[in-house]
Amino acid sequence: MLYVVILFLWLALLLYLVMGGADFGAGIIEMFTSKPNKMRTRQTMYNAIGPIWEANHMWLIIAIVILFVGFPVIYTTMSTYLHIPLVIMLMGIIARGTALTFRNYDAVIDDMQKVYNKIFVYSSFITPLFLGIIAGSAVSGRIDLHATDFMSAYIYSWLNWFSVSIGFFTVALCGFLAAIYLIGETNEASEQKRFIRKAKLMNVAAVVAGASVFAASVAEHIPLIQWVFGNIIGIAAVSLASISLILLWILIYRGKRYIIRVLAGFQVTMILLTTTYKHYPNIVILKNGGYLSLINDHGADKTIVALGSALLIGSLFILPALVYLVWSFQRKPQNIKDQH
Repeated sequence: MLYVVILFLWLALLLYLVMGGADFGAGIIEMFTSKPNKMRTRQTMYNAIGPIWEANHMWLIIAIVILFVGFPVIYTTMSTYLHIPLVIMLMGIIARGTALTFRNYDAVIDDMQKVYNKIFVYSSFITPLFLGIIAGSAVSGRIDLHATDFMSAYIYSWLNWFSVSIGFFTVALCGFLAAIYLIGETNEASEQKRFIRKAKLMNVAAVVAGASVFAASVAEHIPLIQWVFGNIIGIAAVSLASISLILLWILIYRGKRYIIRVLAGFQVTMILLTTTYKHYPNIVILKNGGYLSLINDHGADKTIVALGSALLIGSLFILPALVYLVWSFQRKPQNIKDQH
């Protein structure tokens, strides 16, 4: 049952990155949109993420609950030594959701709309930035359980080139996902071309940020290259991601607006597999060679069995409901059109 729990943890992180990442990316796309096009971008973006923008955070909640219940030592360590980026990320989630709600449903349209817009786009950028920073910090080997001062314990554990570069890579990846998804959310050729240009921009940004991650890993003596290219799984995942990226751009120019979403999600899956496979089950790598393992540092066996059972049973209800939610909102415009 332990492996069932670990699988759910990995899938929850993947789905949050794919679905929540595209959600955050919509705000990032808006940030880099010219003023004349912002209103159209907002409308297209809201039509796309409106049905599920809040449901996406379910995956983050599931991941947190799994760590809290099933791996309390890991949860305690991360929430203690990485509490600053965690708080900033959570504040970004709250600010973004609040701004999105008020700017779309506020009864009074006034200058506060400008405030809501700024909060939305900045929090859409900050949240994935610190999500990536947290992920990088967990494997950077900078968390020092024996630190004797505030800076060493709570700042240097995450404020370093490697972690920050992963943060910017996550931002670029989210923007790329959003641009790819938004291509299929409009039927106007001019709008599709505009989102294709955004996808190109974010694709280049992701490549540059990814190169920065590898440069940082070399400079800070983190064996990222070995993790990625030192095993057959990593090499295969990188190869498949590269092939799918080429295929994605071919299909974009052939007007295949929906299959490209699957390919974009597949690329994110391969990236996550590549970066987690080699050092599994060590989810947190500590300073001076220590680590926290999903295999060795889990809770009581009875707790793991209960948690795994709850996840299996819960998925039977949650997953069909989520699929129906997305399907029903996609069908609604067509139904309304049919009624007329």
